Amino acid sequence: MKTILLCLFTVVASYAQTPKSGSLADVSFMEGRWLGTFNGGPIEAAWIAPVGDNLTGFMRMMKDNKVTMYEMLIFEQTEQGPVVLVKHFKPGLIGQEEKDKSDRYRFISAKKDQALFEKEDGSIQIIYQKRGNQLVIQRGQPKDGSWAFADLFVFNKVK
Repeated sequence: MKTILLCLFTVVASYAQTPKSGSLADVSFMEGRWLGTFNGGPIEAAWIAPVGDNLTGFMRMMKDNKVTMYEMLIFEQTEQGPVVLVKHFKPGLIGQEEKDKSDRYRFISAKKDQALFEKEDGSIQIIYQKRGNQLVIQRGQPKDGSWAFADLFVFNKVK
């Protein structure tokens, strides 16, 4: 009987320590076209619905009617949950990261219309959140032993 209880306790303890694995369904609320402002100019974002193992999106930042930056965001499904791959481009499609590199963010958790990711080096956390008719991207940084978040981008849904 002790052996059975010990095995059961081990299985339950192991399950409790297993990190939550998410899916692309946790970020599907991002689908659509969104408009906002950033640094004195318009910013536009679009995400297409998840298909297979990915959800693909982009952002275009403008100022004085000229592009200042493009950003590609790819959410890829892995066994550990979605991973966000981000690449930035200057006008002329000049990459800011090295050719074979991208910023990588791992899935932390999700709830209805919200997903939390952390940069692989642990320096930044990003929350993607739908608030009514808005899509908000928050950036979190460590502060006094916890995470402090601030809205980075606030988009309104384009009809």
